[in-house]
Amino acid sequence: MSLVRRGLMLPFIGFLSSCAVSVHDYKQRTPELDLSSFFHGQLEAYGIVQDYRGRVIRQFKADIVADWSDNKGILDEVFYFADGEVQRRCWQLTKDGKRYSGTAGDVIGTAYGEASGNALNWRYTLAIPVKGKVRHISLNDWMFLVDENNLINKASMSKFGLGVGEITLNIHKLSNDAQRELSPDCSLALINRTK
Repeated sequence: MSLVRRGLMLPFIGFLSSCAVSVHDYKQRTPELDLSSFFHGQLEAYGIVQDYRGRVIRQFKADIVADWSDNKGILDEVFYFADGEVQRRCWQLTKDGKRYSGTAGDVIGTAYGEASGNALNWRYTLAIPVKGKVRHISLNDWMFLVDENNLINKASMSKFGLGVGEITLNIHKLSNDAQRELSPDCSLALINRTK
């Protein structure tokens, strides 16, 4: 590439990077999102998975039970896909002011997120089975609190920096009281023992 072309590209790349959305862009938006308040009790979610072209490739419903003790939280999620597959995920969360960290069995390492206003942005890598192989997919996961009982969640998936799909779901809080017990392998007692 010639020096002239490189010289023209650098300002353009700088411009693109300055256009990135930050969670702090939402600091004035209400209602304020606090994971320990919204994700407490019984919740349900309905969502879709889209491929890189935007085509819907999966639909699901999720049953979520959440509990918190001080700054430690558990999200016990059961996903029911339209094709009959059932997946479980147990998030173990830690809250530090407006920052959150979390682990789960299919999350590689630790997820890190920050809340501001009505939004939260998580970043993590998820191990996803694809055609008999496990792929490590990066997620840029956004949550937006619409009102005290409804949250929109949209996650962009990428591999090697290229978009491979999106997950969109509406999470609805049914009650502050759980309608089922936490799974035996997903409890606050387990978090407190391992920390």
